[in-house]
Amino acid sequence: MNTAIFRSTLETPAGVLQLTVNGDGRLVEILLPNREPAAASATPSSKAARGMRAACDQLREYFLGTRRVFDLQLEPAGSPFEQEVWAALLAIPYGATTSYGAIAMALGLVNGARAVGRANGANPIPIVIPCHRVIGSDGSLTGYGGGLPLKRALLELEGAIPPEEPRLFA
Repeated sequence: MNTAIFRSTLETPAGVLQLTVNGDGRLVEILLPNREPAAASATPSSKAARGMRAACDQLREYFLGTRRVFDLQLEPAGSPFEQEVWAALLAIPYGATTSYGAIAMALGLVNGARAVGRANGANPIPIVIPCHRVIGSDGSLTGYGGGLPLKRALLELEGAIPPEEPRLFA
C-alpha cells in the first residue's frame, strides 16, 4: 500500500471540493466547501494522477446529472463498524433515501440509529459514499457535514425530493 497522499480542488455547483487520493490512486477523502483547506501536496504519481482525474471527471458528470453511479477505487479510513455503515450507504440507489433506523435494522442493530448517524457523519468521502441519502425516519432532512442546504440540493439533483425555491444549484 502506497501511503503518500495527493490533494486537488474541484470547482462544482456546490462550491469547491477538496479531493485527496493516495499514491495508489484510491480516493480517500472529499472535503465539502465549508471545510478548512487541506495542505498542498507534492506532484502525484501516475496512479494518483489517474485516480484524481477519474474522481474529478465523475464528480463533474454527477453534477451535470449524467452520472448516477460512481466507479472509483475508494479507501476511506474508519473503524470496522464505520466501514459496514459506509458499505450500506453505497447500496442506497441514486434518487432514493433511507433512514438511520432502517440502516441500523438492516445491520441487525436494535436501537442503533444514533450509532449509524455517528458513522454516517464520519464518512470521509461524501457524495461518492452517499451519506446525503440518509434522512430522519419522519422524512426530515437531518444533519449533513456540508450543511442542510447542500444536502437538499444533492437530493433535489438526484430527484429524491421535489425542488424547493430558491435552488442552491440547477
